[in-house]
Amino acid sequence: MANRHLARSTVLQTLFEWDFNGRRPTDDLEGVLERDVAEFAPGMTDLHFMKELLRSIVEKRKDIDTIIEKAAPDWPLDKISIVDRNILRIGLYELLFADKGEVPEKVAINEAIELAKTYGGENSGKFVNGVLGSVYKELGEPGKDAVSKKGKRKVEVPFEKMPIFKLCGAVVYARDGADVYLAFVHDIFGHWTLSKGKIEEEEKVEDGTVRKVKEELGIDVVIKEPLGNNEYVASDPEKGKIRKQVNYFLAEGKFDNLKLGSSGGLDDARWFKMADIVSLNIYNDILPIVTKAVNILLGK
Repeated sequence: MANRHLARSTVLQTLFEWDFNGRRPTDDLEGVLERDVAEFAPGMTDLHFMKELLRSIVEKRKDIDTIIEKAAPDWPLDKISIVDRNILRIGLYELLFADKGEVPEKVAINEAIELAKTYGGENSGKFVNGVLGSVYKELGEPGKDAVSKKGKRKVEVPFEKMPIFKLCGAVVYARDGADVYLAFVHDIFGHWTLSKGKIEEEEKVEDGTVRKVKEELGIDVVIKEPLGNNEYVASDPEKGKIRKQVNYFLAEGKFDNLKLGSSGGLDDARWFKMADIVSLNIYNDILPIVTKAVNILLGK
């Protein structure tokens, strides 16, 4: 939404000024925002959205900054450029604390990346993408689910009592002459990962894997053998912390053009030669699965 993008850009300008001037508590931020709107976004009618976004970010700044420090330990906060750290504040607030119905996770991340590309340095887009992706995957939603609407702190659910979701996935390979290729999908957080998805009720794991690969990659595959499974904790907007258990298989398909389906959070699908996989940004938890598949294909 163009107006919302302009609104975020204007809030970024106000945050930049506030941060540059030492974040003085006596600053009239709403007054600064109104001045910035008049200068950079004349005619903007969504002033309420901008004021709420600005107020909320300032209120949660300490929590957000703590998250940035955890997600980017090699970058002390004061070493991150003023533009980049305030883009991260906007992105993290919308990713972790905003109404998901109004600002879905993908929108929050993509908007922050676009702000970084427009107003940041040459590598700002990649930096913001990496930090937000790390937060989303590794930290879940810190702080948001810890307090209920009544203000009472929720009891942390033990790992063994978290709901379990069964998923299936595959390392898909194809042969083209003497070359062997593996298929990966790319997510909005900058990682290449494996095709996977939920198992339908009363569906066999193998059948679910074939179906999911078809939906995500647009090709038919044949299951060759199991590769094992992995498990990780994720955040569900309704159920809170959940355990996702993924059964992976080695599956063979034809070396045809991949056609990315409409799965949320993915933006690309490609074939890679096995020798090129080492240069990909792959999640650590699936590396053992990919390594096992490669060893099988190499006959080790």
